[in-house]
Amino acid sequence: MSDTFQTIQSIGAKNLLDKLTDFDSYKSDNVIQSVGDDSAVIEEKDGDLTLLTSETFVEGVDFDPTYTPFHHLGYKIVSAGVSDIYAMNGMPETMLINLAAPNRMSVQMIEDLYKGIYAAGKEHEVELVGGDMKANHANLVVSISIYGKVDQNVISYRKGAEDGDAICITGDLGGALAGLRILMREKKFWEEHGDDAVQPELGDYQFVVKRQLVPKARRDLVYNLRDNNLVPSSMIDLSKGLVSELSALCDASSLGATIYQAALPIAIETRQVADEMKEDVDRYALFGGEDFELMFTLPEKQVEAFANKFNDFVVIGRMRPEEEGMKMQTAEGDLVSFDELS
Repeated sequence: MSDTFQTIQSIGAKNLLDKLTDFDSYKSDNVIQSVGDDSAVIEEKDGDLTLLTSETFVEGVDFDPTYTPFHHLGYKIVSAGVSDIYAMNGMPETMLINLAAPNRMSVQMIEDLYKGIYAAGKEHEVELVGGDMKANHANLVVSISIYGKVDQNVISYRKGAEDGDAICITGDLGGALAGLRILMREKKFWEEHGDDAVQPELGDYQFVVKRQLVPKARRDLVYNLRDNNLVPSSMIDLSKGLVSELSALCDASSLGATIYQAALPIAIETRQVADEMKEDVDRYALFGGEDFELMFTLPEKQVEAFANKFNDFVVIGRMRPEEEGMKMQTAEGDLVSFDELS
């Protein structure tokens, strides 16, 4: 063991994960995919594939109870979990919830949390089948494990894209970050003005606030892919931001990518917030997280036919040879690397 002290911050979460998965550990013959994708994949005796994924939300890190209603939090936690299953082209079936709650919280707050969990479970047809509950001295911690299924003939991984494949995105990008910026601004105003502060009016920001507090996981994409007998060559959910997730796709497929600035799908409400904050809306789209949209790749010949059947996606770029790296073509036609933008 090295005597050199390293902070987690100094190496980053990805490098830490690499270190933790580099140990000599037991390997099961039934595990097809372990760490490194949106879900683990386990082969069952009947040939079906089981998908396993988990998410953890920590008070003060992943959510702020000042502006996060607990029924919204419960809904969002389930959305985050099922999105990982959808990113494998699978369908979620059951979930486990683990809860560590401080005694300062009321019974009603925890009830609201579970109302949101059950509401999202009903929407995505996922049954809550158990979990664990214990006290915590500090902050609320909620974790969810989702179990799903997918046929081995239609599963999508992060790997598998080919040079020239179209990079597709459902919905729009940056809305969740825009909503967070508004909520944080209103919290700051409240803290500075105390009891004299009026209740914030969020009606003009309803779209982006909902994108932050109650994001919708894209079950509809998976249904439409199946209805049209299409299997993406690769797929990933957008929880950490476009650049981060595109980098994961490129690494998994040993490819590069070029995306087009003009093609980034950004809602007008998100643009209005960025303008109000005097910030670059493209940074919201490129580096903001928690949109829970799906990014997938398809051969060029399949894109137009699918667009005629399902219109809530756009092509934002193409997969390129690995040596070309990841780049963005600006509206002016220049090619820039993401290192230049960060």
